[in-house]
Amino acid sequence: MKRTILTAEIRAEQDVVFMRQRAKQVAAALGFDLQDQTRIATAVSEIARNAYRYAQGGKVEFGIDAASSRGMFTVRISDSGPGVKDLQSVLDGTYRSETGMGLGISGSRRLVDCFEIKSEPGNTNVMLGKALPADFPNLTPGRLSAIADELSKNPPGSSLELVQQQNQELLQTLEALRNRQAEVERLNAELAETNRGVLALYAELDDKAQELKKVSDQKTRFLSNMTHELRTPLNAIIMLSRMMLSQKDGPLGGEYQKQARFIFESSESLLELVNDLLDLAKIEAGKADVRPSTFAVEEMLVGLRGMFRPLLSGKNVELVVESADPMLVMQTDAAKVSQILRNLLSNAVKFTEEGEIRVKAELAGESVAISVADTGPGISPEGQARLFQDFAQLKDEYRKGIKGTGLGLSISRQLADLLGGTIKLESAVGKGSTFTAIIPVRYPVADESGAPEMELNRA
Repeated sequence: MKRTILTAEIRAEQDVVFMRQRAKQVAAALGFDLQDQTRIATAVSEIARNAYRYAQGGKVEFGIDAASSRGMFTVRISDSGPGVKDLQSVLDGTYRSETGMGLGISGSRRLVDCFEIKSEPGNTNVMLGKALPADFPNLTPGRLSAIADELSKNPPGSSLELVQQQNQELLQTLEALRNRQAEVERLNAELAETNRGVLALYAELDDKAQELKKVSDQKTRFLSNMTHELRTPLNAIIMLSRMMLSQKDGPLGGEYQKQARFIFESSESLLELVNDLLDLAKIEAGKADVRPSTFAVEEMLVGLRGMFRPLLSGKNVELVVESADPMLVMQTDAAKVSQILRNLLSNAVKFTEEGEIRVKAELAGESVAISVADTGPGISPEGQARLFQDFAQLKDEYRKGIKGTGLGLSISRQLADLLGGTIKLESAVGKGSTFTAIIPVRYPVADESGAPEMELNRA
């Protein structure tokens, strides 16, 4: 819906000045700020000047177009002159004229939100549009009539008054520019200070990173040295306690057998912890090199089945190892893959009281997926979130009396990462768990020298 606020005629050069004043008055009445008032007035005066210059007069109509979402203040300027030559070039900004023709059109177009022009000999019509301020109230017919009445009571002033008004606007603009320049300088100073702070923070972080690296290296060396020193006496204790339990040197009383078995089992648990710590230290120190070799997956699974079946004696649990494709061959570190699977199977044996443990291997794209599924108590979502962390042990009603270091799964995932793979877990409380090691068939980056600094396998 379009409504007209007022119309005016351009009959003399002085009227161009009056059109500028009128445009500014209407824009102010419609709630535009000073900057937008100046933009609108400048655009109107440029088009009005063209109408007077090339057609010796024209008509200006100020109105409102309520069809758009926010409403549009429109100014339509028409004349019956010869029309605009090379209009498309003028609109494209490629037209060049020694007299400046076309500059008013292209300049005005940039000052408003909407610009339409139709021109032919005897009829040129230009529409300038500016979206109304967002906080301006709805324009009712009564409101428009009030604006029109107010404008009729305040006709444009003289040229001197216009010059004075423009000078005031110029001074206000200069003051605004000075304030903005001061604000920019203040922000630049704050930014420079912030940059200095960031640089200092980076330097401090670098120092902290160096300190942490030094501490980590010291911790790794300590763990490595400590575990090597502990393994020798622990192996001796295990051998001696095993000899005592074998009773080769004579029978032992019931209490002595009980104490000897306690020594044997405690020493084995401690050795397991020491070995896990040694593995962890090697991985963190980057000493866990990969020695690729070619092996059949089926042969590895057969070896694991023979290793773990004796551990299930006395339990109501069946170990099922599904036969793998005899042609399924991997070229990666067999010892590390075997260690990953041993850890997964060891956990399944610990936590499964009845049912079965099923091992399956199959080709998955460029990788081999080896899954270990059990019918144990399952793992809650909260437990799954921290299961692969170092020393993570789940303590709930299903795991009472279960011993472990809490390092097996963490080491397994790090070994899988080292081989270019990963470990996935699917589990639900009361429904068992399935751990799947996904390892590339071929190790991505083989060691050309074939001589790692330290081997992770245990003899």
